[in-house]
Amino acid sequence: MKFDSQSLTVLKKALKNLESGFSYLEDFTESADNPDIENILLRVSQRLHNNYPYFYPLYAGQMLKPPHPVARLAYMLSMWINPNNHALDGGKESSAMEKEAVKEMAAMFGWKEFLGHLTGGGTMANMEALWVSSLEKPGKTILFSEQAHYTHQRISEVLGLPYDVIPCDSNARMDIKQLKKRLAKGDVGTVVATIGTTGTGSVDPLPHIIELKEHYDFRLHADAAYGGYFVLTEDLDNETQKVYNRLYKVDSIVVDPHKHGLQPYGCGCILYKNPGVGKHYQHNSPYTYFTSDDLHLGEISLECSRAGASAVALWTTQQLFPLQKGGNFAHNLTQSLKAARELYKRLHEDKRFITIMVPELDIVVWALQGESTSDISEASQRFFKRAAEKNLHLALFTYPVSLLKNIWKNVRFDTSRVTCIRSCLMKPEHLDWIDRIWEIIDTVS
Repeated sequence: MKFDSQSLTVLKKALKNLESGFSYLEDFTESADNPDIENILLRVSQRLHNNYPYFYPLYAGQMLKPPHPVARLAYMLSMWINPNNHALDGGKESSAMEKEAVKEMAAMFGWKEFLGHLTGGGTMANMEALWVSSLEKPGKTILFSEQAHYTHQRISEVLGLPYDVIPCDSNARMDIKQLKKRLAKGDVGTVVATIGTTGTGSVDPLPHIIELKEHYDFRLHADAAYGGYFVLTEDLDNETQKVYNRLYKVDSIVVDPHKHGLQPYGCGCILYKNPGVGKHYQHNSPYTYFTSDDLHLGEISLECSRAGASAVALWTTQQLFPLQKGGNFAHNLTQSLKAARELYKRLHEDKRFITIMVPELDIVVWALQGESTSDISEASQRFFKRAAEKNLHLALFTYPVSLLKNIWKNVRFDTSRVTCIRSCLMKPEHLDWIDRIWEIIDTVS
C-alpha cells in the first residue's frame, strides 16, 4: 500500500500561483527554517502508525471515508492563508466559495431560496436546526426515533428542550403508528426524520411523516448527515426513493460533507427552506463586521471562528465532482450501494450468518448464528477480533432485541440488546474488493 505523493507536485505549482497573487507586497519571506521541524514531523508520522487504516478498502467499520486528494490539496493550499469564514474580514474569497458550495448543496434538494452555511460537523448543524425550531415553536417537544443519532438527545438536553423518543419498526425506521399516537397527545414542535441512521442506514418514512404534518402543526427537520447525498443516486429501492423525492418538503436539512462528501473533518452543513429564520441569528459584533455591507457568514451562524479551509476544500471538490444525477460523484455512491447489497446477499444466503434487513443505503448489519442473543453477542465479539487480525476492520453495534423478535424466529432472547457486526461500505472501491472482504469473512467464521 502506498500513499499518493505525486499530487504534492500539483500543490507546489498551485502554491506558487497563490504566492504570485501577493507580489504587490514588499519583500518578506515566510520562514520554516527550523532544524527541529523534520525530526518532530517524523515522530508524528511514526505515532500515526497506531491509527486504523481508514483509507484502505479493507477498512469497512465506522463511517470514515477518506477525503478525496483534491479536497486534501485545496485544504492544504488554503492553510498558507488560513482564512476564517466568520466574517469577510477574515475570509473574503473563502466566504464566497462557501456560499457557492452551499448553494450547490441546496440545489440537490431542489431549493433555490434557502438559508444555509457550513458548520464544524453534523452535531453543530443539528444543534442549530433544533435551536431554530425551539425559537419557532417555543416550549414545544422535539420527537426523534430510538435509532436517531444520539446527538439529538444530547443537544436537546444541552439546549434545555423537552423531547420524546419514538419507537422504531422492524426495519429500524420511525414507527408511524407510534408517532401518530404521540402527536395526538399534543405539545409537539418538531419531528426529526433520520435520512440514513448511523446504525443501520435506515431511512425514516418521510412521506407518511409529511402527511401527518398536514394535520399536526410541527416543524419537520431531516437529519440527513449520513444519507443526504444519496438524493443524487438513481439506484435506491422504491420506498427509499419516495423518501428522497420528498426531501424538498422539510423545513431544514443537515448534510455532512465529511461523510460521503469526500471532505476532511470537520465539515457539516445546515440548510433552512425559509430564509426568514435568519432573524434568529441577528447579533452585533464590535470588531468583525466592518469591511462590507454584504452578508457575513457569522451573521447566520452560531459558531464564530470557522475554518475557511473547509469551504475551499468543499468548493474545489464540487468543481471536480458536480453534484448532479448521472455524474461521477453519484456513480461512486451507487458503487457503495451495490457493494452493500452484494455483501448482504452473500451473508443472507450463508447459513453461518444471520441478517437483519436488506440495506437501504451502504450499511450492512449482521451476526453469526447462535442459539441465544447472548451466544450471538459473544460470537460477534470473537469474529470482530479475528477479522481485525486479518486486517479486515469492521464495527460492533448493539441492537435492541425488541426489533428482532419477528425476524430471528429460532433465537432465544435472553438479553435486552444483542451485539452485531456492522459494515459501512462507503468507499466505491469496496465493490471491487468485495471478493477479498468475503474471503476473509469466510476464513475467520
